[in-house]
Parts: sequence; C-alpha cells; structure tokens
Amino acid sequence: MGACFMAETEIRVDPFPTHPDLDRLWQAAWGHPGPRDPQAILSRSLVHLGAYSGSQLVGFVNVAWDGGIHAFLLDPCVDPGHRRLGLGTQLVRRAAEMASDRGALWLHVDFEPHLAGFYRACGFRPTEAGLMRLVAGL
Repeated sequence: MGACFMAETEIRVDPFPTHPDLDRLWQAAWGHPGPRDPQAILSRSLVHLGAYSGSQLVGFVNVAWDGGIHAFLLDPCVDPGHRRLGLGTQLVRRAAEMASDRGALWLHVDFEPHLAGFYRACGFRPTEAGLMRLVAGL
C-alpha cells in the first residue's frame, strides 16, 4: 500500500507553494494557519520540499540554515489523509540529503516527545539542547 501511494506522489525540490496551498495544508495538519509570508521564509531556506498528489500539496518540509554548516528541519507536515504511508519519512530523509548536497554538515530538529520514534526512524539521534521562550503566551 505505501509503495503504491508513493508512486502517485511527487516530491518537488524548492517548489515555492502558494500561500493558499500552504495554509490549506497547515490547517489540515495542525489546525491553524501557516506563516503570514511563506515566500519570504522559503526564499531564505537552504532547501524546501513539497509532496504533491496531482496538483494538491499533501506534504511539506523546510530546511533553514545558518549560512554555514548547520541546518534546521522546520515545519514537516503531511495531510492527515496521506499519513502513515511513509511520506513524512521520505520528505525528511530527502531534505537531509539535499541539505548535505548543499553544504550542511549537521541537521538539527526540535520535536515533542511523542514524535521521538518518528525522528529516530528518520535517522536523528538524541542530544541535549536548550530552549528559551522569547514571547509569552505562545
């Protein structure tokens, strides 16, 4: 079933999806709107990937970077109707390959504890890190 699904889904590198397409995916995946100006964010990314079923955006991941050797996995999401078929893992692994191809030596990711198994399956290993909330109430 997963292999059949993947044959119907195309992974595009740096597709610059439209704001409405990203909003639709964010609403479906997370229940809230996406970034106010996604084009400004994506134009500064090391790489971003979109998964498309026909013309519909059904998955997405962005890789930000420090301009050097550190890259940061952001916003990985898959439409609920396309989950549990390997698409999220494929997006993250392809993003890691592209980040490496473009010069990054390290790929960082932050995640909630319930996603540890997913990220471990994608190849991430645990590490200690720090986090500081800059805006209260988020």
